[in-house]
Amino acid sequence: MSKNYFWIGLIGIVIVSLAVLVGFLPDTTKTATLPLEVSVNEAYQMREEGAYILDVREVNEWEEAHIPGATLLPLGELESRLGEIPKDQDVVIVCRSGNRSAQARDLLMSAGFTNITSMAGGMNQWIANSFEFESGK
Repeated sequence: MSKNYFWIGLIGIVIVSLAVLVGFLPDTTKTATLPLEVSVNEAYQMREEGAYILDVREVNEWEEAHIPGATLLPLGELESRLGEIPKDQDVVIVCRSGNRSAQARDLLMSAGFTNITSMAGGMNQWIANSFEFESGK
């Protein structure tokens, strides 16, 4: 009879241990948390709420006009600099008109990023909406 209690107790400990372990494992089933593309107005709101703004244009375009607080990382350098992009923060990707930002979004998604989106209309639309921008370096 005491042998039965031993096995029941052992099985109970194993079940509880597995339950605790599973509770601490990372969620690997996580999918994209943001839409593929957001409007300029949505991007503005996300920026106000603390989203990371990633500008994938070239340096000369950045110097003409960029979103205050944005980070410049040209599309051609993106793949080799993935470690510079936060994975624990929403990321809004910006370019001139929306084409390169969509390419960057797709590249980041294939690299495992889930909290990223592309801003439709790019800086052209941002400026047309009279949102604040900076010039220079």
